[in-house]
Amino acid sequence: MKTLTRASLPLLFVLCLLLLAKATAAGEGGPVANKGGTARLRLAVEEAIAGSSGDMGVAIKHLESGEWLVVNGNRSYPMASTYKVAILVEFFNQVDEGKIRLDEMMSLGPLDLHLGSGQLKRFIVPGVSLSMENLAFLMMRISDNSATDLVLERVGIENVNQRLTSLGVAEVVVNRSTQRLIMDHMGFQAWDVEGLTYEELEKKLNDYQVEPGELEMAATRFEMDAQDTATPAAMNLLLEKIFLGQAASPESCRRMVDIMLKCDTGADRIRGLLPQSVEVAHKTGTIGGTVDDVGIIYLPQGRGHIILSVLSKSCEDRDKAENAIANIARYAYDYFLFTAPTAAESASEEADSVLSVP
Repeated sequence: MKTLTRASLPLLFVLCLLLLAKATAAGEGGPVANKGGTARLRLAVEEAIAGSSGDMGVAIKHLESGEWLVVNGNRSYPMASTYKVAILVEFFNQVDEGKIRLDEMMSLGPLDLHLGSGQLKRFIVPGVSLSMENLAFLMMRISDNSATDLVLERVGIENVNQRLTSLGVAEVVVNRSTQRLIMDHMGFQAWDVEGLTYEELEKKLNDYQVEPGELEMAATRFEMDAQDTATPAAMNLLLEKIFLGQAASPESCRRMVDIMLKCDTGADRIRGLLPQSVEVAHKTGTIGGTVDDVGIIYLPQGRGHIILSVLSKSCEDRDKAENAIANIARYAYDYFLFTAPTAAESASEEADSVLSVP
């Protein structure tokens, strides 16, 4: 495992964590009245972004206090596999509606094994059957692309986007299967991959003679494509709705969070510099110069929860991008660990406020 570099915090930043900085400009940070601001946190986040080797957008919100910060938070970025969060939301809504059963079995065939991350493509098919719940679990835990495309086909792309719009997060858009997304990223939009097994497609790709600069031009076109993109602010809102039980039924939202808590990918991103005891419910995404991680950080000592979305593109060095995400997560963690009231303190302040009303 590579060694992450924790950027040293300037003394002034640490002091501001303790003393609470002044409020930031309207529209870029949202401190709650009498709770301080995020000016120094912004400086630290911007410094981390500058070292990411690419274009990075960040949205941060402390759920319980409502304090928030965005840096490039309203720009659209490729989601890569973080779009599986949106697919999961539609999946559980259809479970709630009785359209899908969690124990519904699906038998895999040769055409169901797809390019990219995951383990299902290692199996011999026919001969493998999995429940819809297990497919959704694999989609999120190990970012299995074959499982993802099966779930996406079952729920329907149009239904995913209609759900996102109904939830007020229309800036999160899902357009393609993971296999189609990968093919488009390589510049093979015109290739018809329908009817090809994983082995046949892999051979076709290996036999293809790439022209100089062809893949780089394709990657540039991909990053300009509005398909399968999101703003960090919209992704943060979707995560917030999941955590608050508003993206589906409360029970289904709880299941979604439980699945995301078991995510095995991205050890060097949001989780990279946090104490090992800190729980993080998250989902990573990676393709070309896109290095993403979005999730929920559980603060210790009853300090609440941080919703964090980091999306990017044009990152020339993946290690630097991952290090930037890890530092951003740690900055947010330290800031709110120092400044956020505990649940008991919040309850006490609320009681004081009620008692002070004439």
